[in-house]
Amino acid sequence: MTRAARHTAEGTAALLIGLGRWAFAGAVEVPVVELPKAGVVLAVVGGAQALYGAYTAVRARR
Repeated sequence: MTRAARHTAEGTAALLIGLGRWAFAGAVEVPVVELPKAGVVLAVVGGAQALYGAYTAVRARR
């Protein structure tokens, strides 16, 4: 697996997990961190990583 494909796969997985945590973890209370906010952060980071992977894949083809 190339680095671009790995970044894209990891980013997509993090994005989906983050969106799931944001959508469905609102009723769960953890004393240290609010899970919906952590889900948003995870989704944003995952989206950025997926976009970076896609960018490096396109750039490598040139």
